[in-house]
Amino acid sequence: MKLYAEKVLLADGWAQDKTLVIENGIISSIESGCLEGAERAAGPVIPGMVNCHSHAFQRAFAGFSEQGSEGKDSFWTWRNIMYKFLGQLTAENAEVIASQLYIEMLKMGYTRVAEFHYLHHDIDGENYPELAQMAKAIFNSAQTSGIGLTMLPVLYCFSGFGPLAPNEGQKRFINSVDQFNRLVSDCFGLSAQYDNANVGIAPHSLRAVDKEALQQAVAHVRSLDNKAPVHIHIAEQQKEVNDCLAHYGQRPVQWLLDNMELDQHWCLIHATHIDEQERKGIINSKAIAGICPTTEANLGDGIFPTTEFLAEQGTFAIGSDSHISVNPIEELRWLEYAQRLIKQQRAILADEQQPSTGLNLWQRAAKGGAQSTNSNTGELALGKQADLLVLDPQDTRLFANSAHNILDSLVFASQKNPVRDVMVNGQWRVQNRQHEHEQASADAFAGLLANLSG
Repeated sequence: MKLYAEKVLLADGWAQDKTLVIENGIISSIESGCLEGAERAAGPVIPGMVNCHSHAFQRAFAGFSEQGSEGKDSFWTWRNIMYKFLGQLTAENAEVIASQLYIEMLKMGYTRVAEFHYLHHDIDGENYPELAQMAKAIFNSAQTSGIGLTMLPVLYCFSGFGPLAPNEGQKRFINSVDQFNRLVSDCFGLSAQYDNANVGIAPHSLRAVDKEALQQAVAHVRSLDNKAPVHIHIAEQQKEVNDCLAHYGQRPVQWLLDNMELDQHWCLIHATHIDEQERKGIINSKAIAGICPTTEANLGDGIFPTTEFLAEQGTFAIGSDSHISVNPIEELRWLEYAQRLIKQQRAILADEQQPSTGLNLWQRAAKGGAQSTNSNTGELALGKQADLLVLDPQDTRLFANSAHNILDSLVFASQKNPVRDVMVNGQWRVQNRQHEHEQASADAFAGLLANLSG
């Protein structure tokens, strides 16, 4: 197909009057002017965003944990409520939830998702007859919605440093390393049956795996794909840092840097509580920082040192994590605003090469997200997958809309979702703000929520 845009954000910046020629989902050429037979984009075209961190089932949990308890709530009390909630969910429920979530992601501008998938077993904790049954529900949801999927099965062995035995709420997560590696192999087999899907792994955290398990799991996935993404929760809470210091005598990120060979395919999720040495170590290793500002704010986690990290050319990606918000614009807005509140300055996450804060954040997050998922996405350029968004001109005309202002206005001034059309891998998935399955999906999800509430 051919898509003409009056304004399009290419890898090297904004361009005027260009036609993207797309073959088998890939941008094969970029031509000046409107080629014969080209479809006209309704508004400005920008790269789709990658969601680097998702727990799909938690979309159904959003709103169930906001009752106050006189300042006693924390991540850890939230987690206990979440454990009780997921004790009800079947594989069929998980597919309904993920399908709704992924349609919402597409409509908001996410074109690929890394699914940090740890709900493996039946409600009683027993294995399903098919080890990857819950993972298959996620693959099905991605296929139905049309979003690109990076499946990250989670290795979860313990409840805490020690190692401590798993608790009752974690029974659906637990695998031995051998069983986990079989699950990963099964997911690779599944990914070959679906479009636009790949597989990595997610050792849950240093409190949930030990060194031997971590090494074995990484060795296995890299034997299947030497570029497979490896994501890990690493320093989300101060308690986690203190417990790691007590057990290993090192902070979590420093232990990881000293004991594993990190590279550009590792993504450190919630590297929130790090010191200067750890920050520089992440950058030197070329690993990605996976930042989830709305979830980190919702859970009271803390604030990642984004200003220093970006100034030193660190690579980051964004994720919606618990899906208290499913909106890349809000993630980037919070990313900047948190730094403004700390530093008491403005336009902090721009730089000399890119003075537009919104443009700098969007491009760097999209490219970092692509790196975190080992996907051929993240920018509109020759040879890249055609994952793109068309902004609604009825919205963009209502804020500063010259090329150098569009992304600033998108991130900081848009009052509603300005995404009109969404293309993934050369296929339209949202057109004129509509997804073909959204009504059926919403009805099924609403029915499920009513049952869960009851």
